[in-house]
Amino acid sequence: MPSANCQLLIYTDKFAARNSYVRSNVLKILVCMKQVPQKDAPLKLNDAATWIREDVSYEVNEPDAFALEEALRQREKHTGEVVVITSGPARSQQVLREALAKGADRAIHLEDNAFVGLDAFNTAKAFAAAIKDEKFDLIFTGLQSDDYGYAQTGVILAELLGWPHATIIMHIEKNETGIRVKRELEAGFFQYVDMPLPAVLTIQSGINKLRYATLIGIKQAKNKPIRKIALAEVQSAIGENLQKIERLYVPEKTKKTVHIDGTPAEIAKKLVDKLRNELRVL
Repeated sequence: MPSANCQLLIYTDKFAARNSYVRSNVLKILVCMKQVPQKDAPLKLNDAATWIREDVSYEVNEPDAFALEEALRQREKHTGEVVVITSGPARSQQVLREALAKGADRAIHLEDNAFVGLDAFNTAKAFAAAIKDEKFDLIFTGLQSDDYGYAQTGVILAELLGWPHATIIMHIEKNETGIRVKRELEAGFFQYVDMPLPAVLTIQSGINKLRYATLIGIKQAKNKPIRKIALAEVQSAIGENLQKIERLYVPEKTKKTVHIDGTPAEIAKKLVDKLRNELRVL
């Protein structure tokens, strides 16, 4: 079984018969991406101590970068289109620009500061509303975000769309009936699952080797379309957050040194007693 912080595959026979879906060798893939604080950014809490301040450096969520890379590789194998989507303030558009420079065809930006405060459920509902007129074969997300780490948005989006989904994906192979995926479990075990399309997959970091944006790719990205969606356009789809952060705090650094006297045997006995009864690590 996967470890406690991993999510299980959800797949039932009801997904096998989707009469509205027409199989094709061409893949249209949506990649959900997020802008997160840089890993080495100092933690500065806002006045309410509910999240960090805006004046930190941001970067692409690393698991999402692997999801984008896998989408680009699948398009290179089967042709088609790669679309990237994100939500957040104007600064979040940098995530989309980087994706377009690497080879994504177009982008969708749900632009508003309010999107930052949405929980995973409402974020998934906003994405579902934004793509309601699109017909994607696959939706990729990173396994989880580097900031919240909920690992929920992808699987909730699948449930909202009524699509099958699988998590912790390490390999994807398209076949005549859909796709065959390789899932990473614990202790070095893997699971292989056949799935119909359309489907949602959450991609594990390390599934591939990330590419760099080329100079020509950066130039071409300037002419690729970015569709902006205001909060008002998806407001009816979202509701009150079901999950919220009450308070954040930075752990205080403390140091206490205890000197143990006695013979080597006495010191060893006292040390074991402290480790077992005070620190409870034994």
